[in-house]
Amino acid sequence: MATEQTGTAPAANASSASHPSDSTVYPILIAVSAAHLINDALQAVIPASYPIIRDSLHLSYTQLGVITFILYFSSSVIQPFIGAFADARPTPYILPVGMLLSLLGILGLAFAPGYWTVLAAVVVIGIASAVFHPEGSRIVYLSSGTRRGLAQSVFQVGGNAGSAMAPLITAFIFYPLGQRGAAWFALVAVLGIALQSWIAGWYKNYIHQARTARKPKEQEEEGLLHKKVIGAIAIIILISFARSLFGSSIGTYFVFYLMEQFRMSIPEAQMYLFVYAGAGIVGTFLGGPLSDRIGRKHVMLLSVLGAAPFAMLLPHADPIWIYPLLLLLGVINHSSFSVTVVYVQELVPGKVGTVSGLITGLAFGMGAIGTVVVGAMIDLTSLTTIIIACSFMPLFGAIGFLLPPDRRKRGTMHEAQSTAEGTGNG
Repeated sequence: MATEQTGTAPAANASSASHPSDSTVYPILIAVSAAHLINDALQAVIPASYPIIRDSLHLSYTQLGVITFILYFSSSVIQPFIGAFADARPTPYILPVGMLLSLLGILGLAFAPGYWTVLAAVVVIGIASAVFHPEGSRIVYLSSGTRRGLAQSVFQVGGNAGSAMAPLITAFIFYPLGQRGAAWFALVAVLGIALQSWIAGWYKNYIHQARTARKPKEQEEEGLLHKKVIGAIAIIILISFARSLFGSSIGTYFVFYLMEQFRMSIPEAQMYLFVYAGAGIVGTFLGGPLSDRIGRKHVMLLSVLGAAPFAMLLPHADPIWIYPLLLLLGVINHSSFSVTVVYVQELVPGKVGTVSGLITGLAFGMGAIGTVVVGAMIDLTSLTTIIIACSFMPLFGAIGFLLPPDRRKRGTMHEAQSTAEGTGNG
């Protein structure tokens, strides 16, 4: 049982709760990854509905871009603030509360009579996602032992698997059932509430044991706020922004490119996106363990620059070659998603929530927010022109060469105490 590894034992073992052992708590790690899958699957319902609500509600590409903007703005911009609050005062049961918001948003989307009602439902779902990610990342950090890259990858695989369901949701739910088909996902949200309530119970117990065994806080690492650290975080945010903008542009508009360019049906076009998203799951899982071996920076550079040639070939390929290109792009582009988070967590130990909010929330979200501009540019020019322009985005990853070397300290786990306790305000 996970609780046996994390401090439900007698007081003699309490110190292991505040200073986690080298072992990874796999039951909790798998559970929070499953919760991530449910959270992101519910969020994926929104872009999955685009081909249907575009026709039923008579929406333009710009309006679809605005929906994407609202979704990622509400789910990303407030994440750093939620993360900072969680660092100061961990709140375990905020997790099932967030999933309850997702339930309400899904029902709102299913029965929305017009564009503005859709936007309101999207805001609710976005806020629910913003609530989940910082605390989810903190739980992953606490249960990771020394295998932080692997743990973050397992967590991120859950989210990518949920996002990867968008094409299948379109093909098998929205295409035959229409907009009301979203109501079926209320059952998924109920499952998520139950799962996250169990995780919150473990998390609450962990925090209690850590506080019971509290020791004087160790001095923060020298140079924590050094200009080099701040500059590295800024570079990571920019790289994450460019990578996210490329990925969200593919996820939002490439299906329409395939339908327009090759006269594909909606289910046919969605299968291409499923290949990309499915390959992304593989890439996410491989990237974390690889970074544990060769370093975070090396994996990030291989990811962003390795994706560039395949991205530039994509708009010029025929339908047969698009499949392998999307497969390679998915694996390579996603291999550094979890690695960027761990890289910054190790630069700024003790601020896991804030870091997770900045990277998984603000940086990734900013890229997705940029899709509203992409949608407007498509309306002003043409779909083909903008798809070609987007194919050059991975080249922006060259700024990763400016990043400082990794600051991994495999044997130093004591900063996890401040992660569990926040800043002592509890």
